[in-house]
Amino acid sequence: MPPTVLLAEDDRAIRNALERALALEGYRVTAVADGVEALAQAHKNPPDVLVLDVMMPGIDGLQVCRVLRAEGDRTPVLMLTALVETADRIAGLDAGADDYVVKPFDVEEVFARLRALLRRTSPDTAVPAAPVPDAPRPTAERHVEAAGLRMHPQARRAWRGGRELELTRTEFELLELLVRNAGIVLDHSTIYDRIWGYDFGPGSKNLAVYVGYLRRKLDQPGAPQLIHTVRGVGYVLRED
Repeated sequence: MPPTVLLAEDDRAIRNALERALALEGYRVTAVADGVEALAQAHKNPPDVLVLDVMMPGIDGLQVCRVLRAEGDRTPVLMLTALVETADRIAGLDAGADDYVVKPFDVEEVFARLRALLRRTSPDTAVPAAPVPDAPRPTAERHVEAAGLRMHPQARRAWRGGRELELTRTEFELLELLVRNAGIVLDHSTIYDRIWGYDFGPGSKNLAVYVGYLRRKLDQPGAPQLIHTVRGVGYVLRED
């Protein structure tokens, strides 16, 4: 069965255009005009992925995401936002969103981000035009450790010392990639390809936002910083 998308966008032109594009790409789409309708549809017919406009009248996309997460709903959420400041993007991640696209957007970028979200959360779903996924990890593996960090990939839990980290899905996968390659500088293209399945190019700030957000959760007073920026190249995990 093709994956289902619940699209909430109050701008009729954008909503209709994106609904048509998603349908042509092979998705089954339910399109609504506001957050109230989005919550009602999500409860009535849970989709495989949600695409939510941040700024909608009444209940906005952030509030929809918060309600669903408070209910224990872990359906992946892609935010559409005209807000470009880092603080605004962090607000979306705080609300429980998994990824975001900044307006005006290229519809191919929306497709790429949806494919990446669906590959990570629903490996058995028939994702349109999905690239070949990474090889499966050994089933016997339990913990991955580096630089004072310990991760349990199957349980999706992570600790720094004795403190457990509360990470979103994307944050966990980014940290796991860095831990598995501790001491190795990973370039931007490699990280984009491994985490999102698509290189969004040198103009994208998506990776920098997630790294900054991850640092906020990792760093603690008196302890060394773990994620280091290698200017013009990428990032490396090491305990200096």
